[in-house]
Amino acid sequence: MTTPTVTPDVTPTLAPNRLPVGKMPELRVMPAPADANVYGDVFGGWIMAQVDIAGSLPATRRANGRVATIAVNSFVFKNPVFVGDLLSFYADIVRVGTTSITVNVEVYAERNRLQADIVKVTEATLTYVATGSDRKPRPVPPIESLMHK
Repeated sequence: MTTPTVTPDVTPTLAPNRLPVGKMPELRVMPAPADANVYGDVFGGWIMAQVDIAGSLPATRRANGRVATIAVNSFVFKNPVFVGDLLSFYADIVRVGTTSITVNVEVYAERNRLQADIVKVTEATLTYVATGSDRKPRPVPPIESLMHK
């Protein structure tokens, strides 16, 4: 009889009022007054643009070149974002296809400089396609080929 293999859970966790442990943000940005309505709430479209940028960074690295957004699979605004919040965008590749890369993005807001109030404000899943200089889809290179460069 064989003993089952136990794999430790290495999934980053979120402690109360903390950013995800063991992960680095792809992007950190603070919205300005021009990014908000008259009530100080940041426009959803501005947040969506930042999420797209954050998601494209690991997709570009994995594709080893140009990518284009082809789908926003899901997008959920969980809490409002205010002028002065420091936003941290965490992006993880969840699927790699022949030409496409799907990325999950989570966004957290630090409500003050002491990091006393951190809330998850947005989560999204986006799909990018690797493109060549002709802007047409191209295969995503095998990961092994990227490791030998």
